[in-house]
Amino acid sequence: MTDAARDPATTAAGSGASPAAPGPPSPPSPPPRTRPEDLTRWQAVWRQLPLLAALVALWIFLWDHVDVLTVTTGVILAIAVTRALYLPPVLLSGRFNPWRGLLLGLWMMLDVAVASVQVAARAVWPGWTPMNAIIAVQLLTRSDLVTTLTAEAITVVPGTVVVDIDRERGLLYLHALGTRTEADLVGVRRHVLATEERIVLAIGTHEQAEAVRAARRHRRATGRKLEAARPEPEELAEREDDA
Repeated sequence: MTDAARDPATTAAGSGASPAAPGPPSPPSPPPRTRPEDLTRWQAVWRQLPLLAALVALWIFLWDHVDVLTVTTGVILAIAVTRALYLPPVLLSGRFNPWRGLLLGLWMMLDVAVASVQVAARAVWPGWTPMNAIIAVQLLTRSDLVTTLTAEAITVVPGTVVVDIDRERGLLYLHALGTRTEADLVGVRRHVLATEERIVLAIGTHEQAEAVRAARRHRRATGRKLEAARPEPEELAEREDDA
């Protein structure tokens, strides 16, 4: 077989047929989850240091005074708790964008204010019949920290509360108020993913932030909106069986 026969573009040009137009670029895949074993010893210590400091600060607040004994016992207890009690380690990204953090806080205050007015209006609206739903939302990342912060941010907003988290699949199950139509369900999913994106841009790793920016550029190039990949029915059934 000749080289011309192996090259589809050359074959199409020789036969007079126009080559097929390239399709739209595919969206970037989410970055893999950072595992503790992928980090060096000093990287793991550096990422866990803010959590240890927070535990020590909590211990000092409980005692309501600062002295050598309180700080020393706080450090010892923080190390003992993180070493003795088994929990999946929470790895901080080691990155914080002040501007994105400010935007995240402003968006959170706006979401809480708007949702509070909506819930209050529905509570006093005559003849309004509530219709709620349990919605499964597939997150874009697999970071335990981002998942936790997204769940907290969604729960703070009135009208939505996270009832369960599937850590392995990156699924959030939340109870949403006022979901009468399919458009309402889509709107809730978009809100969750938009909140996750803002959190990633504020405190996510460089790889996660770049993946979010690439996904945004892809949506602008294709004219698409932020969409949530709906979990397959068999995944939800399997998740309910496990529960």
